[in-house]
Amino acid sequence: MKKLPKTNLPADARLDTLAVREGLPPSQWGENSEALYLTSSFVHPDAATAAARFANEEEAFVYSRFSNPTVTMMERRLAAMEGSEAAIGTASGMAAILLLIMGTLKSGDHVVCSQSVFGSTIKLFQDFAKYGVQTTFVSQTNVDEWQAAVQPNTKLLFAETPTNPLTEVCDIAALAGIAKKAGALLCVDNCFCTAALQRPIELGADVIMHSGTKFLDGQGRVIAGALCATEQLVNEEFVPVMRSAGMTLSAFNAWVVLKGLETLSLRVRAQSERALTVARWLEEQPGVERVYHPSLESHPQHKLAMAQQSGQGGAVVSFIAKGGREGAFKVIDATRICSITANLGDTKTTITHPASTSHGRLTEAQRQAAGITQGMIRLAVGLDDVEDIKADLLRGLSPRL
Repeated sequence: MKKLPKTNLPADARLDTLAVREGLPPSQWGENSEALYLTSSFVHPDAATAAARFANEEEAFVYSRFSNPTVTMMERRLAAMEGSEAAIGTASGMAAILLLIMGTLKSGDHVVCSQSVFGSTIKLFQDFAKYGVQTTFVSQTNVDEWQAAVQPNTKLLFAETPTNPLTEVCDIAALAGIAKKAGALLCVDNCFCTAALQRPIELGADVIMHSGTKFLDGQGRVIAGALCATEQLVNEEFVPVMRSAGMTLSAFNAWVVLKGLETLSLRVRAQSERALTVARWLEEQPGVERVYHPSLESHPQHKLAMAQQSGQGGAVVSFIAKGGREGAFKVIDATRICSITANLGDTKTTITHPASTSHGRLTEAQRQAAGITQGMIRLAVGLDDVEDIKADLLRGLSPRL
């Protein structure tokens, strides 16, 4: 079968090089920056060629609901960076999880999922119970609980690491071993670390899920998502669902993410360093009960995180302000620099109250099980000056300012 052309990069090209050069070869015009293909459909030279392409007898661009050059460039670049054979872009991170579920599960199947994942992820898995897919939620960090939850019909294990917002870290290699033994897939949400810090495929994961809205874009501009996996999973399980259901990533959004990937490593590492500085400072503040960041020695999974995450803790810091919900709101409302929004991964530092925003749709019991208290604040550190971030938080933490 005729295939789409590939870039002529050395086989040993490293991550930072892949981040700026992987994709498709330039068009006949020889552009250096990747082109944005804003078109709904593609023209064929004749009817026979069109028939062959629609029948998947020739790899070509047909219709932008499921094939577009700009989207393909983003998919190839992300896959290369994550170390997977292929990737498929989606309209959002949640659309990626929906595609994962629809592509790999059926009525009667069972899922084991961390109880500490993003609130909407929990809700989505729960919603699929009405279609006959049952989910057991377990401790993020207790490998024995994951093993004990596996059933004969378990087809998928799902975890995000570090978690949102507690930054709990799971042992990817251990979960991969459980999944393999059970004949199930392991999907890891790599949103917080990205390939800049962590490559779950190398630790045995089968699928990597991304909300490209976060660090992949990096500047809070577009909504996007992706799944990275084997060519077999992408082409035989995910693409057919995408072709019918249309959780489509737009060419424009794909182009923004494509260009965001070029600076991903620089941004994530710089933001991680700033986050650690802020986290250590927060530990010293009398108005703070506890701080969560994987680079802190006080973090329960500190050693595991440093081993899995290239010695970096990531850009997200969560902390519990004294005074419960009222104390947390006081800190958030006093900020003048941090953006009060539930998004993260932006170059602008963002601050939010998870219990009433990102995890607001969960029951209080579910929030408590995940460790999300009313006093918790999530700070996603951007590229703002660290001293300005400290001063901004101190306005609400100190009664004198």
